Amino acid sequence: MTIQEAQQKVDEWIRTIGVKYYGELTNLGILMEETGELARLMVRQYGEQSFKESDKQKELADEMADVLWVLLCLANQTGVNLTDALQKNFDKKTKRDKERHQNNQKLR
Repeated sequence: MTIQEAQQKVDEWIRTIGVKYYGELTNLGILMEETGELARLMVRQYGEQSFKESDKQKELADEMADVLWVLLCLANQTGVNLTDALQKNFDKKTKRDKERHQNNQKLR
């Protein structure tokens, strides 16, 4: 599935099953909440935090998909084509960082 297809599928789901989009600020809050849930799981799997019983059944892929879902909603609501935005971001990073990381001794 391409990013554009994902944006279209989320839009179709929202309009048919979800009834309508939450407001942009509500979705921003939900994005922060979902990002927090992803962070919580990451620090337990890869950091020093121990798992609570309620966290043991959670899956990293599902938490990442939750973050992506809300980001796709926000893109749809604000008229952002994430395919174009991502390509522009690659171009920006490539131009800005073309030699920067190659010359970073900390990355060797």
